[in-house]
Amino acid sequence: MKAKELVLDFYKNDLILNKEEVKEFLHPDIIIEWNSSKGFLQMKYDDVINLSEELNRSYIRSKMQITHTIAEDNKVFIRYSHFVKTIENPREDMLLGHFFVIWEIKDNKLYRGFQMSQFS
Repeated sequence: MKAKELVLDFYKNDLILNKEEVKEFLHPDIIIEWNSSKGFLQMKYDDVINLSEELNRSYIRSKMQITHTIAEDNKVFIRYSHFVKTIENPREDMLLGHFFVIWEIKDNKLYRGFQMSQFS
């Protein structure tokens, strides 16, 4: 699978809510460096799985509205807005935030992520 296809598949609707599906995309040595409006965070494999579980407990749907993707060799840039639906209000999409990530792919898995976000 090409790097761009891999990244686009990872951001399919609801995938982030299923930790077993998330595991299929992650390199065992994954590191995400995340700069957000709340500060800097470094995430490893277990952190990403824990985030998936937390999102699954909080939301019933997850949708990424992708606006840009650029790929070069084993690196992919993606820009998207993340929308969710809550148990309390399943009819309304709620904007979680706007994101952009540069992914480095290794062994056909997400290996290094450099992410910035602004929460709504």
